Amino acid sequence: MTAVNPLKAYVPVVARFDKVGRVVPMSIEWEDGRIYRIERVLDARRAASLKAGGKGTRYRIRMENGQETFLFYEDRAWFVERKYRR
Repeated sequence: MTAVNPLKAYVPVVARFDKVGRVVPMSIEWEDGRIYRIERVLDARRAASLKAGGKGTRYRIRMENGQETFLFYEDRAWFVERKYRR
């Protein structure tokens, strides 16, 4: 069971395995149903989410609109860090 954390936005992700068995995320579905295609995975490594907590595989990705962000895979769930507003 995944714990609730207001800084984590859990999202459905379509991913594939490459020819050597690495997981490659292809698209993200946001909470409102919009689907964002991932243009490129720029980096993938074991790392912690410094904003939302937790650790797992951190993907630095470029979306189809050119925006770069982090996507995390932790405990069989995908999440992105929410923008924090005061």
